[in-house]
Amino acid sequence: MPASASSSTGRYSVFAIAREAMKLHTGWTRAWASPEPKKKYQVVIVGAGGHGLATAYYLGKNFGITDVAIIEKGWLGGGNTGRNTTIIRSNYLQDPSAAIYNKALQLYETLSQDLNYNIMFSPRGLLMLAQTEHEIRGYKRTAYANQLQGVATEWVTPKRIKEMLPIINIEGPHYPVLGGLYQERGGTARHDAVAWGYARACSAMGMDIIQNCEVTGIETANGQVKAVNTGKGRIECDKLALVVAGHSSHLAEMAGFRLPIESIALQALVSEPIKPCCDIVIMANTVHGYLSQSDKGEMVIGGGTDGFNNYTQRGSWNHVEETVRALVETFPMLSRLKMLRQWGGIVDMTGDRSPILSTTPVGNIFVNCGWGTGGFKAIPGSGWAMAEVIAKGQPGPLAKDFGLNRFVEGRFIDESVAAGVAH
Repeated sequence: MPASASSSTGRYSVFAIAREAMKLHTGWTRAWASPEPKKKYQVVIVGAGGHGLATAYYLGKNFGITDVAIIEKGWLGGGNTGRNTTIIRSNYLQDPSAAIYNKALQLYETLSQDLNYNIMFSPRGLLMLAQTEHEIRGYKRTAYANQLQGVATEWVTPKRIKEMLPIINIEGPHYPVLGGLYQERGGTARHDAVAWGYARACSAMGMDIIQNCEVTGIETANGQVKAVNTGKGRIECDKLALVVAGHSSHLAEMAGFRLPIESIALQALVSEPIKPCCDIVIMANTVHGYLSQSDKGEMVIGGGTDGFNNYTQRGSWNHVEETVRALVETFPMLSRLKMLRQWGGIVDMTGDRSPILSTTPVGNIFVNCGWGTGGFKAIPGSGWAMAEVIAKGQPGPLAKDFGLNRFVEGRFIDESVAAGVAH
């Protein structure tokens, strides 16, 4: 767990560093407290990943609700938040998607200042390659939709792409580069820093972050939530939020209802570090591959989801081979690199590839899930919208279209092209 200034509420600053240097850095304390759970909270949030922590933070910041416990079966940020590839963008096609992702991007842009914690936000730009005639039409359609939504994107030519990214091969025989959709404000951030920053801010508000505390049961009475049973005892609550990504269906079953999601492994890998050669984020949806370079010089590579439902966090070698084989044609320099490490995460996929932020059939139980492969980029916007659902008992403008009832009413938010692959 990272350390903080002389107390968990102290501000990081050059003056704090100088002061602690005079004391040989003996005054730093934990960034967040690790208390034992109380018997009852106003709100219990299950899941101490980015979405759960952001939800708690905006409950406190926007609504003054601080009697909150965030409980996590493992360690903070150890699920998908610590297993993604950190891409941030908001150039989605459908209006509800563009709204919530653009809110997230706007919050990311000032999040380091808001949290007093450096999340290493890097708006280096994001380029989605068009490698078929179908993609040209699709991306131009998205660019027009983004103009109407107030999301700044632009169509760029192959010549401009080569100027932006000299290492690219735009004349590949199987996957030629025919243009691209470029969002200058897109980029990356440090995934664990996002979780740590939110955790530190929540702890400073007096919220309890309880790790190694697995939920074993959910108690209800007269159609309302009463308590959660955990490995650290029974915890009563007035409201309960389930924010656990691929494990959402298991917790929903404990509460007595079902969710329309599937859990699938999504994997990525990084190469050995090399000198800077790629200063933007690249997505190639035709081959289900994407690429960026980390601050340490590693080439971060990801692909599509596995073709079958599973809960593995290892991934499969055949999927790595499939992704790298396709990317090597577009980026020949990758063929000379060694893989440093590889991992998988568990993503939660809905039928329309859009999230669920909603009330549930059980009173005062709320659910935030279904982000699929787009969870990291949405964290601040998701937390902002979910906090409003919990505080008011009903969705606000950002969340209103993402309710569970849309699957019954046929109001799908189809982002299968924009969110159905690994980015």
